[in-house]
Amino acid sequence: MIFLKSCHFPKETVLCAAYFYLLYTVSYRDLEEIMAKRGVRVDHATLNR
Repeated sequence: MIFLKSCHFPKETVLCAAYFYLLYTVSYRDLEEIMAKRGVRVDHATLNR
């Protein structure tokens, strides 16, 4: 089981972003655009953290 402490987004959203980042080796800015298309507004600096 995966625990995400002090996370501002649902676990599914974080795991989806990590999945795209690791599988397709996209940049954080590209990942920001992918998540925006899925209806999640997140800054690339937040993804970096």
